[in-house]
Amino acid sequence: MAWAALLAWSAAAADLPTQPPPPAQPPATSCFATLYDFLTAGPEDCPLTWKGVTLYGRLDYGAGYETHGAPFNGNYPNGVDTLIKKNSNQPLYTIVPNGLGQSNIGVKGREPIASDWSLVFKFENGFDPFTLQRANGPKSLVENNATPIGQQTANGDSSRAGQLFNTEGYAGLSHPTFGTLTAGRQNSLILQGLGDYDSMAAAPDFSIIGVSNIAGGGGDTENARYNTAVKYDVGAGPLRFAALYQFGGFDQGNGSNGAFSTEVEAHLGAFSFDAVGQEVKDAVSLSNFGQYPLPAGVPANGLKATLSNKASGLLALRYEFERATIYSGWEYILFANPSDAYPDGFTAIGNYPVPAGYVNSTAYTEHKILRIFWAGIRYAIYDDLDIAGAYYHYYQNDYNTSPCTDGGLSASSCRGALNAYSAMIDWRPLKRVTAYGGVMWSQVTGGLASGYLYRVNIAPSVGVRVEF
Repeated sequence: MAWAALLAWSAAAADLPTQPPPPAQPPATSCFATLYDFLTAGPEDCPLTWKGVTLYGRLDYGAGYETHGAPFNGNYPNGVDTLIKKNSNQPLYTIVPNGLGQSNIGVKGREPIASDWSLVFKFENGFDPFTLQRANGPKSLVENNATPIGQQTANGDSSRAGQLFNTEGYAGLSHPTFGTLTAGRQNSLILQGLGDYDSMAAAPDFSIIGVSNIAGGGGDTENARYNTAVKYDVGAGPLRFAALYQFGGFDQGNGSNGAFSTEVEAHLGAFSFDAVGQEVKDAVSLSNFGQYPLPAGVPANGLKATLSNKASGLLALRYEFERATIYSGWEYILFANPSDAYPDGFTAIGNYPVPAGYVNSTAYTEHKILRIFWAGIRYAIYDDLDIAGAYYHYYQNDYNTSPCTDGGLSASSCRGALNAYSAMIDWRPLKRVTAYGGVMWSQVTGGLASGYLYRVNIAPSVGVRVEF
């Protein structure tokens, strides 16, 4: 009977419909299959990685108009100045590189070496996308050394001085619990976080913070990056702590003879803040002569320098509310005379000589105090479309050793202010492509306008950035 029942069950089972096999899954499309596939996959989704080494970069092209600007210069890191500058000399239509940020190319990586320890490294070059020249602020100064101010092209000092890795070049060790220790050329702690607390993301076309690294360098743009620095960074829950020490000095390609800074950052739900304190010894600010002929004994590539000791403190805030994000920040910078005078001159970054007699080490006998404030908002209309607005205010005290006249215009050490308003829109039709447009209005008054040809600039611009 048991055998009969078993045979009957088998026959019934044989009459059941056969379960079809699962349909074959189409092969996943490679993000490298076509250019479109590559552009629609973001750099984090589809990195150019081989054996742990990632090649990355971005190209940023634009065009614009300035009511009072200076012609394009391929060595100057920003190419042109959307901010009013002393040498702003004419209305002009112009190409505008690096509107959202410095075009760059670099390699980075994180290689496991033992247990949870990894080797980390990053080597990056910033360049002009139109000329492909490495960014070199001091060279832009030299190019205008024998040119009167009213005929100069865009120029200015910079921590990028044509070095092989003029943005960053460092290596170190990282652990998920014990943090990251790196050594080499690195951003200052102030600079590395500013873009996260600026509604314009430190875009040079629309942000004073982006177009000038006075804020990022704690008073001087050359101190936005240190050539020989050790940095330690560690997270603890919602908090992050960091410390940076710059050793060596001018002979090692630095813009100072030492620096130390500490940072604490917190992410508390929708609210974030970043606080940084920094001290810099013998900070360098370079300028050109702007005259023809050059003074006797000055080589063609010689520059002038002002030295100072600086102490600065930064507090930046960010608050996210639904599709809007509010940003604000405040920085206090104290300038004092330097520890060392260098009466015989020295060699500055990029190997540009500062001759004897052209080092100013007494500019801040009366301390200069620069206060920086900004506030802005960014609103996401759609996931791929943002609008933003911002206000920036720089204010310096009167540290002139004699009474100021003519509303403070008599000397650059008189009380003065820089104000700017900006607005922009950016659209990301593809993950690697951003199209943008906007305008910045800037004005200087008092001592900050001393020696300026004009005091106001209005600079609308448009552009596109592609990342890989």
